[in-house]
Amino acid sequence: MNADLLGENLGSRATMVQFSSAFCAPCKATHALLSQMVIAMDDVKHIHIDAESHLELVRELDIRSTPTTIFLNRKGIEVGRAAGTPKREQVLAALNAIS
Repeated sequence: MNADLLGENLGSRATMVQFSSAFCAPCKATHALLSQMVIAMDDVKHIHIDAESHLELVRELDIRSTPTTIFLNRKGIEVGRAAGTPKREQVLAALNAIS
């Protein structure tokens, strides 16, 4: 994945791409968690994508539910995925695995 596809630049070490839908309560909780976490991480970016507005991308990436968060390395290669609302510890473990 790249900036053209996602509409934003990737993080210098990692990017968390969150797919959400409008009436999804877990999506709001996931967005709040990920947005808060990246404040202290200048090398990690959180990109939020409305799944309903990007159906072609959702199909291409095989997003089956919202929220789904895809973890990308600095090259835009998917290195992990979380369906549902991840716990803070799970996000940190996924990010720590990306060098």
